[in-house]
Amino acid sequence: MSSVLISGASIAGPALAFWLRRRGHDVTVVEKSHALRGGGYPIDIRGTALAVVERMGLLPRLREAHVHTRRITFLNPDGSTITSIRPEVIAGGDGNDLEVRRGDLAELLHDTVRDDVEFLFDNSIVAMDEHSDGVDVTFRSGLRRTYDHVIGADGLHSAVRELAFGPEERFHRYLGYCFAGFTLPNHLGLRQEAVMWNEPGRAAALYAVGTGESVHGFLSFGLTEAPFGAFRDPEARRELVASVFAGDGWEVPGLVKAMNEADDLFFDTVSQIRMPHWSSGRVALVGDAAYAPSFLTGQGSSLALVGAYVLAGHLGDFAGYERVMRPFVLANQDLVDVGDAELFPGTAEALAARNEALRSRETMPAEPARPEHSALTLPDFS
Repeated sequence: MSSVLISGASIAGPALAFWLRRRGHDVTVVEKSHALRGGGYPIDIRGTALAVVERMGLLPRLREAHVHTRRITFLNPDGSTITSIRPEVIAGGDGNDLEVRRGDLAELLHDTVRDDVEFLFDNSIVAMDEHSDGVDVTFRSGLRRTYDHVIGADGLHSAVRELAFGPEERFHRYLGYCFAGFTLPNHLGLRQEAVMWNEPGRAAALYAVGTGESVHGFLSFGLTEAPFGAFRDPEARRELVASVFAGDGWEVPGLVKAMNEADDLFFDTVSQIRMPHWSSGRVALVGDAAYAPSFLTGQGSSLALVGAYVLAGHLGDFAGYERVMRPFVLANQDLVDVGDAELFPGTAEALAARNEALRSRETMPAEPARPEHSALTLPDFS
């Protein structure tokens, strides 16, 4: 069987490791962070991805970890309430969808494979040299090894993708928004709920996953051009966000202050990765590294889980992997377009229209599940 190096230990990486080990491959996972990142904001598992976690035997434990968000409250600029509605009225679903903390899913996947897979934390790939017998890999630590295949599961800003395919800008489709996420004290006493404040082109939100002493804070805003320079400069990120929200009301000043003090700030653009091919020779990509759909679709983690399953079944036949996955990926990426964020209207007129639409949906039944979420029937590789 093959030796496989996977870059990235979040979701796609450990999920791929699970399926590769089941098929008898020798797997190493390298992760640039010094450890797994626990907790974190919630992510969705729905549609075809539910069949993947069921085949992994993880569905019961993920149902136990399901986040039971009771309501989302939308606020006017002055902090007054527009409406409170159940999240499924917006997100849709058939009652089987799961919402779990990103870190909880990552920890569960890691626990499932850690005894059978080698993990190299606090390390990363800095060079690859492919030849007829494999791929020679040089790590940041100075370690050098040869693998039969290298898989990039290292997210939107994938280092493996840059090494094998070129600069990110070639494949990065910016959708017109940026966001900052961080944790802060739950001084409003929120419980299993989210609160969102809007001005045209800007949104601030507090999300209490459970009943704890901290909440997730989010600051999102529209920006014409993607701020690529801010990705590599933590201070530039904070200054950009603070300047956009300067002078805003409600809890925004406190959120900006908490962002400036946070040690877990996550800043990024709302973007997609669109590539003509996800493989080159012995190197392939999976999850956000290959086909990030953006968080506006709510499908990033689901595509990662499905992609990991399909790629493991087609190791060495990357054309088959793409043939199965590409229609499913494109259908989900096409759920959104540039500037197409219902929850973050860019003008006063659009914001007023959104608010009126939200009021009309207060007592409506949940939106049906989108057919795109289940557009792929999992192949059987047994």
